[in-house]
Amino acid sequence: MPKPYPDEFREDVVRVARNRGPKVTLEQVAADFGVHAVTLSKWMRRADIDDGVQPGTTATENEELQAARRRIRLLEQENEVLRRAAAYLSQANLPGKGSTRS
Repeated sequence: MPKPYPDEFREDVVRVARNRGPKVTLEQVAADFGVHAVTLSKWMRRADIDDGVQPGTTATENEELQAARRRIRLLEQENEVLRRAAAYLSQANLPGKGSTRS
């Protein structure tokens, strides 16, 4: 699913929201940029985590974890194929019951 807003836009909106005046609400900032207030709150929470203000996994760490999980799934699938191939080949090399070989 593509991101509906570019990263630069998100960063700009978060920067404006952080630097807003004392009488300006998040809802007003969100409305000015045409995004939902909850969306802006999520962007600000993500930015706080990425900046190290709040604990949590950063966006970079999340991407790395997703890539690692994809790689693990691929390796597990390859391992399963190799395991089945080894089992098949080991059965193919066994002499059968009526074998005439000595």
